[in-house]
Amino acid sequence: MSLSQDQLDAMTFNHPASIPMTVGEVPAVWMRYREEYAALKRRHPIIFGEQPYIPEDYDAAASGGYVSGSYVDNWGCVWSNIHAGLSSIVTVNPVPEREMIRTLKAPPVLGQGLPHGFMFLRLTDLRGYEEAMVDFAEEPEELQMLIDIVLEHNMLEIEQMVKWEGDMVYFGDDLGMQTSLPTGPEKWRKYLKPCFMRMFQYVRQAGKYVYLHTDGHIHEIIPDLAECGANVVNPQIGANGLDNLARVSKGKICLDLDLDRQMFPFCTPADIDEHVREVVATLGTPEGGLWVKAEIGPDYPLENIEAIVVAMEQYRSYFSK
Repeated sequence: MSLSQDQLDAMTFNHPASIPMTVGEVPAVWMRYREEYAALKRRHPIIFGEQPYIPEDYDAAASGGYVSGSYVDNWGCVWSNIHAGLSSIVTVNPVPEREMIRTLKAPPVLGQGLPHGFMFLRLTDLRGYEEAMVDFAEEPEELQMLIDIVLEHNMLEIEQMVKWEGDMVYFGDDLGMQTSLPTGPEKWRKYLKPCFMRMFQYVRQAGKYVYLHTDGHIHEIIPDLAECGANVVNPQIGANGLDNLARVSKGKICLDLDLDRQMFPFCTPADIDEHVREVVATLGTPEGGLWVKAEIGPDYPLENIEAIVVAMEQYRSYFSK
């Protein structure tokens, strides 16, 4: 992952010329809006660039886990998808019984990077969510054994990742639920913080920056993630609250704030303008510390998608309340 000058300056609190604003979309957006969305992207080169990504075949935009059907990953998890263009989920867990952890072997290193869900979600994908939560509640020795297996595999992949070109290594692992951490902050710090510390410090010692995407309620551990070595954390605003995010991060660690996907299907363009304005006014500083991103879904009205982009263009410059 290579950084623009504004991203680098915002991340290092070095007075960026503008707030980095990016927009991404799931493949289902192309399947629904097709040329209408392509035309929208062409109208907004400030956000999408002079040559925005537009697939040659809108119906073939989905790949990997976004394709309908099922597939088995290298850990033996079965992923299923009933809606092409949206993400798949794990429907068969390869380690449903606790004693099976004792004979679990990590897959070979592929050298292709870590997937979304590389640490905490990997535990739940292997065990099943309920069984993993029981493990964290009861704290059997098999829990640490499973964590160690996954961590050691991740470290081997990370050794390859830091050899790639680019300034930053990208990680994605959803650590939170809507209103809380599933493990609670204490057990996250006991079992998972050492993992993130080891992985992130390896990257930092290799001279790279660390970006962590993590959905859900995670504001309690943002200072811990910074301590582990994260340079940029990508949290959701709805699950954390703007004031909480400002309290734990402003002036301390750069956020790539995920705008509120839960409001975009239902609100008005005026609501979106106010939303983006409030984010910049609350989290922005002249020194930096803020990136902003929006993920576009197929359930957003096209006028709301355009409103997101227009607001990003308008509020790219820092201003105070």
